Order: sequence, then C-alpha cells, then structure tokens
Amino acid sequence: MTAIASRVDLEPVIGLEIHAQLRTATKIFCGCPARFGEAANHDVCPVCLGMPGALPVLNGQAVDLAVAAALAFGCAVHETSVFARKNYFYPDLPKGYQISQYERPIATGGHVTIQVDGGTRAIRLTRIHMEEDAGKSVHEGFADSDRRTYLDYNRAGVPLIEIVSEPELRTPNEAAHYFESVRRLLVWIGANDGNMEEGSLRCDANVSVRPRGVTTLGTKVEVKNLNSFRYLQKALEYEIARQTDCVIHGERIVQETRLFDSALGRTFSMRSKEEAHDYRYFPEPDLPPVVVSEARRARVAASMPELPDDRSARFVRDYRLPAYDAGVLTESRGLADYFERVAAACGNPKAASNWVMGEVLRVLKAREATIAEVGVTAEALGALIRLVDGGTISTTVAKGVFEQMYGTGQDAAAIVEAQGLAQVSDDGALHTIVQQVVAAQPDAVAQYRAGKKATFGFLVGEAMRASGGKADPKRLTQLLRATLDV
Repeated sequence: MTAIASRVDLEPVIGLEIHAQLRTATKIFCGCPARFGEAANHDVCPVCLGMPGALPVLNGQAVDLAVAAALAFGCAVHETSVFARKNYFYPDLPKGYQISQYERPIATGGHVTIQVDGGTRAIRLTRIHMEEDAGKSVHEGFADSDRRTYLDYNRAGVPLIEIVSEPELRTPNEAAHYFESVRRLLVWIGANDGNMEEGSLRCDANVSVRPRGVTTLGTKVEVKNLNSFRYLQKALEYEIARQTDCVIHGERIVQETRLFDSALGRTFSMRSKEEAHDYRYFPEPDLPPVVVSEARRARVAASMPELPDDRSARFVRDYRLPAYDAGVLTESRGLADYFERVAAACGNPKAASNWVMGEVLRVLKAREATIAEVGVTAEALGALIRLVDGGTISTTVAKGVFEQMYGTGQDAAAIVEAQGLAQVSDDGALHTIVQQVVAAQPDAVAQYRAGKKATFGFLVGEAMRASGGKADPKRLTQLLRATLDV
C-alpha cells in the first residue's frame, strides 16, 4: 500500500462465497464417482457431459449433507427449493450451463462465529445453495501448453454447496478466520473433507472500499478461486490497497473478476463481472423441486454429531477444563474424540488435556501427521498417565516413555519395568543423592546458605539429573531443603 493510500479513511467491505464439495461417493446428477486423482476424463458419462437426451437424477445423499451443513450454521432449511440453469459459455462447462439454485435455494439465514482480537463476531449468511461443479481447464504440463488448453471433465457434476456470506467482514484477517471457521465446521460434520489443495474447498471473495461511516456499498470486485487461508488474506490485502489507491487518485474502480497470482502477490484482471441477468437463469426443466420434509430434516438433525461449540462448553462444564483447553481440544472432531477416550482411560481429565495439548500435538506437528494417524492409542496414553498419577514414574520420565511408545505399540508399564525407570521415592536412596549433590556443589550450597535462594532451583535440577530423572521430585525437594537449612 502506498503512503498516500494508508492515510485515507476508507474501510473495506468483504463478503465470501465458499464452494464446498459434498462428501458423496458419486456426482450430484449421475452415478459417476466423485473422486480426485483419476486419469483425465475417466469419471464421465453422458449425463455429466451434457449429451443430448441424457437426464439428471438428484443424489439424495447430497441433499442430506447440504441440509446438515445448513443446520450446523443455523440456517432456515426450506421445505421446497428449485434448481435453475445458470447459462454461460466456458470451455470447462460441458453443457453450456451449470445446474445451480438461484431464486429458491435450499437454505437461507444462519451465521458463522469467528474469533478475532480476543473477541467473537457473528457473520451472517445470506444463503446456502446446491449446485454442480464445472470441469477443469489445464493450462500447463503439455509440450504444446503454450498453444493449447486441455480440458478434464472429471470434476464436472461433482456436488457442491455454495455458502454466501453477507458483506460484513472488514479485514483480510477476519476473512481468513471466517474461512477457517467454515472449514472446521464442514469437516466436523463430515460434509466436506477440507482438502483445499485438491480443490474440494475454495472461495471467491467480493471486496470493495468505501468512506468510513457510509452505508452504501462501493464498486465490487470479485477475486476467484482462492484455495488457502493465506492466499485469501494476501489477495485481499493487495486488492484493498489497489482499490484504495484508485480512490485516492480519482480513478474509477471497474466491476470485474480478478485472479490472484500467489507468486507475485497480486491480483490481475480476468474478465468483466457478470450480473445475475447475464446468466439468464431459468428453472431447470429436467429436475422437479427439491422437497425437504420436516421428517427428513429431523432425521438429518438426529444423525449429526455434537457441534464444536456445544462440545467445548461441555468440556468446561463436565471436565472442569479451562476455556482455552476446551477450545484447543475441539479444533477437530478427531482430537476431541481422542481426548475423551484418554480422559476415560486415565480418570484425570486435566492431565489428559495437558498430555494431548502438549506431547500429542507436539509429535503430530513434528511428523506432519493428523490425529487420525496418532501413534499411541488413547487407552495406552491413559495407562501412561495413570503411572504418573500413581507415583510410579515422574512426568519427565513419562515423556521419554511416550516417545518410545509412539508408533511401536509398546506398553508403558512394560517399558518402565524393562528399563528400570520406576520413580525412586525411598528416603534412604533420595538422601544419598542429596548428600552427593551437596558435596559436589559447595559453591552453590554456600550461596544458598548466604541468602541467594534462587540457587535452590539449580541444586534441585542437579539432584534430579543425578537420579536420572527418576527421583520423586516432591520428596527430593523436601529432603534437599531440610539438608540445606540445617
């Protein structure tokens, strides 16, 4: 952003359109697999290619997942919704139109709660509607890519929901948090796999700027196909700065669609922005209205898992965990499930929380693994925590045991016994260690007795080191202090 632009009292206005692939086995209107990674144009048929005479049949599982998402976001699910044809001509759209929903979407209203700057904000949703995905244009990877574009229609017909927010986001940071919150909830309920690299979750950002305090919207620019939180934030930062510069220099902002170049960190013009009338929407003649009865809505609601905010509140209420712990443990459904199994296995929820948030997340991060790939079962970790709580081993020793358990299937008790790691709590043995340390560190002892009490921590550390980390730290500390204070 230029210096002159940074002085202008303009505020950004941001709304997001998030496209989420529904986790169905097949496409939305045909029986082709809805999967990633097959050879180009392998998963296609006359229906998803729009061949003459081929008729679409709606995937019922896609409807249920769309309803589940709408309920999770607190939307009003409409009893009747209608598919429409969105007409535009682009090479990756085999039919020359996209089957989507327009005037009568499956759900409206609802909100997404985001946490920013130590507080929370509820960002309202305009609508959630169902639609089919387009194919993919391949612009590189071939010897003649400088002259030709190749088309892969495997994604054509993959089921999507589009989650459209109200223009209530005000900063790129808020937008990134909003996108993260949407992803977390969709993955939590099993509606989407959250794989942004494969394109199953991506968003378009609508952004404009206006003088602060003004309620009318400025000229909107759409930045399309952003598939990471970081790219969304960077694209918005650039676009807001670009538009601000335009305003301050008296230039007209053009309503258009732009793309973000992550290598250059800038957006560039793709095409002029279409209005709704440009798409010539009309009801899809080959599909009847979608009817979601009260019984169907209730069945979907009954099958949904406990939502993350509710689960976090329960962790605070039932396990007496701090709100921070509960928030971390409910970042994913798998992590929350793992914690609860550990807590049940050890009988100490706070210790289970500390271990899961500490050692478990540490090793997962180091190995770039997910909680589904964790190398110590919840029951095994619970048994390790019981050894600590029972005084058999210290926490320090337990961390080393955990490292040995990870991915090997070894039992904590067996490791402790085989390696002689049991905690030393016998006063005689501990007194011997204390006498050795006092004799080996006369300067530190003299400083302590002269009033430099901070030296005590050093002596405790030396004593623990002399014991190989196996001494009962509480009893060792008591005996050391008694010896020094004589």
